[in-house]
Amino acid sequence: MSVDLQDLSRRLFKTAEQLWTNTSLRPDQYAQPVLALIALRQMETQFDAVHAELSKTFKGRLKATPPDYHGHGAIFLPHHARLSYLISLPETENMAEALNEAMKAITEHNPDLAGVLPQGYGSLPNSVLRELLRLLQPLKITGDAYGLIFEYFMGEFASAFMQKGGEYFTPSSIVKLIVEVIEPYHGKIFDPACGSGGMFVHSAEFVRRHHKTPSREISVYGVEKMSDTRKLCRLNLAVHGLSGDIREANSYYEDPHNMVGKFDYVMANPPFNQSEVDRGKLVNEAGQVEPRFALGIPSVNNANYLWIGLFAAALNERGRAGFVMANSASDAGNAEREMRKKLVETGAVDVRAMAEIG
Repeated sequence: MSVDLQDLSRRLFKTAEQLWTNTSLRPDQYAQPVLALIALRQMETQFDAVHAELSKTFKGRLKATPPDYHGHGAIFLPHHARLSYLISLPETENMAEALNEAMKAITEHNPDLAGVLPQGYGSLPNSVLRELLRLLQPLKITGDAYGLIFEYFMGEFASAFMQKGGEYFTPSSIVKLIVEVIEPYHGKIFDPACGSGGMFVHSAEFVRRHHKTPSREISVYGVEKMSDTRKLCRLNLAVHGLSGDIREANSYYEDPHNMVGKFDYVMANPPFNQSEVDRGKLVNEAGQVEPRFALGIPSVNNANYLWIGLFAAALNERGRAGFVMANSASDAGNAEREMRKKLVETGAVDVRAMAEIG
């Protein structure tokens, strides 16, 4: 069927907004449950395709197991966790309870999703949940299309309701620009402020466009300090058939990936102009600056150059970084000027591309 994705996305989001209008819930409280329903539709599309393929091999009493589905890049869905089953439930059934059970069952059969899928549907009206499922159920569209719907929802939640300053969602046009410049064909990708994982998703799409399999060519590593946003990132990766090592931590003070000199690519959209960073935590017990900040410590109470130093430290000898940064960082003085000079003198900077945003 031909689908107008923009129109469909708007209709889905308008339905989701009923949760704001007709309940006491804030959008940030129902964002994850709604996004998980979109993910479930994508999971079933993948499951059905792999099931048809596996059925050619597993016949009679021989049944494919969850690991068989995982090996083909699909999430295993028990019967009662499939959207096609849920939509068939009679009106008298408690849809919220059925969805909670479905998410629990999916997690049990797919350990990589532990802690990702919500189980808080009990506070959402059955009528709205059924309408969302009704809109999603008949769709037969590609995984990329589901990714676009998912991205539309995250963008709407971000612009209207959630974290300010793009801290968990970066517009796809900006992400695509970074990816096209960096060209992550093969290797380890790191985002120390990964938000909902857009850099990883678009890197995988870049690899696919060059007729390669992302899971074989790239591995992704992220850090996100907000627990709920980390869950969104992992859910976003799952929707796109990806997995990654996403840690909950504060990149100023923690280094869960032992990042120094480790990565082929660094891509990020960190929060701009943050102040009140605890400088005492940037040194070790001997009073020495952490290796992650070998480029130096900014003289002003502004974290922009802490991020730039982190990006530089994370790269291996042949690594490349692309990131979004406040315009003011390009001509900051004092220690920041010396840090820029050091980057140039050491050959760390090849090309500096600037695009005005706003």
